[in-house]
Amino acid sequence: MFPAPNVFQRAPLPSATRESEPRHQGTMTTTAAPPATVANKPPATSSAKRRDAYFDNVKYLAIVLVAVAHSWEPVMDGSRTARALYMVAYTFHMPAFIIISGYFSRSFDMSAAKVKRLVTGVAVPYVVFETAYSLFKRYADDSPDHPISLIDPWYLTWFLVALFIWRITTPLWQSLRHPLPVALVIAVFASFSPTIGDDLDLQRVLQFLPFFVLGLRLRPKHFEMVRRREVRMLALPLFAGALVFAYWAASRMQLGWFYRSNSAQEMGAPWWSGAVMTLAMFGCALLLTIGFLSWVPRRPMWFTVLGAGTICGYLLHGFLIKGAEYAGLFDTYDWLSAPGGLALVSLVAAGAVTLMCTPPVRRVLRPVTEPEMDWAFRRDAARR
Repeated sequence: MFPAPNVFQRAPLPSATRESEPRHQGTMTTTAAPPATVANKPPATSSAKRRDAYFDNVKYLAIVLVAVAHSWEPVMDGSRTARALYMVAYTFHMPAFIIISGYFSRSFDMSAAKVKRLVTGVAVPYVVFETAYSLFKRYADDSPDHPISLIDPWYLTWFLVALFIWRITTPLWQSLRHPLPVALVIAVFASFSPTIGDDLDLQRVLQFLPFFVLGLRLRPKHFEMVRRREVRMLALPLFAGALVFAYWAASRMQLGWFYRSNSAQEMGAPWWSGAVMTLAMFGCALLLTIGFLSWVPRRPMWFTVLGAGTICGYLLHGFLIKGAEYAGLFDTYDWLSAPGGLALVSLVAAGAVTLMCTPPVRRVLRPVTEPEMDWAFRRDAARR
C-alpha cells in the first residue's frame, strides 16, 4: 500500500479494482524482453500511482455539499424547506468525507515518512488557517478581542484537529478486534458528557470518530458493492423519504444533533437522549452516505481533477461565507432567504468552491497546505 494521503491531498489514490487483485511478482510482464530493452525502458507507472477517478469525484462532490450547506446557514431561517434540505445535507456530507479519510488512512503506521506527511499536510494547515480565520474575525467583524487559540478551533478548522487525532490513533484502531463497536461506545459516552469541554473540539472528535473507524475497516470490495445498480435505485426513495422526514422534523429538531459539538445536557435534553440520538444519527448518516456514494460517477468527469484540491476549497470557502456575513449582505438583502435567493446562494457557493479547488489555487497555497519542511525533519525521514 502507498503512504496514507490526507483526504484532501494530491497524493495518488489506488484503483479499487486493481487493489483487490492478488499481487504476484510476475504480473507486470507477460513476455520476456531482451536485456537491452529492459535496461532502456522507463519504469512503468504502477496502479498504485494512478489516481482513482471515483474517489476524486467523491471528494469534490462532498466538498461542494459542505460549502453549499454552510452558505444556507445565514439565509435558511424562516424557510422550512431550506432547513429540511440543510438537515439532510448535514446528516451525511461530513460523515462521507470522514469515511473516505479513514479509508485512505489504513496504512498509517507512525513511520517517520507518514508522520512527516501528517505534520505538513494537517498540522501546519491547521496552525496557519486557525490563525488566519481568527484574524479575519477580529478585523472583518470588528471583534478586536477575538482570541487566537490553537486549543479551541474556530469555525471549520475543527476538522483538521480531528483528522490529526484520528490519524495518529490509527494503529490503535487497527489492532483492536472490534474497533467500530468500541468507537460507537466512545461516541455515546461523549454525547452525554458535558465536562469534556471545548478544548480541541473533542466533542466532535469523539462523536464523529465511528465514521473514521468505519473507513479504516472498508476495503475496495465494499465500494464495489455500494456502486451496484440496485443500490442506486434504492437510494432514490431513501433520499425522498429523508427529505419528507426532515421537512416534518425541521420545526421540531435541534440542529445541534447534526453538529455533534455539544452533549445532550448542553442542548437541554435528558442525558439518555444523547445515546439514542448518537446511534440513530450514525445509522441515518450511514444509509445516506451509501446512497450518495452509489450515485457518484466512476469514470473521469470534468470535475475529477478538482478532487485533488479539496483542501483549498474547504479552507478557503469559509472566508467567502463569513465575509458576506460580516459585511451584512444577508441582512441587507432579505430576498436571499426566498427560494430564488437560496438557489442563487447555492450556485455562488458551488461555483466559488469549484474555483478554489482548481490547480492554480492549489499551486499558490501549496507552501501552507503541502509544505516540504525538509529543514524540520531528519534527512532519512522520507525513507523510514
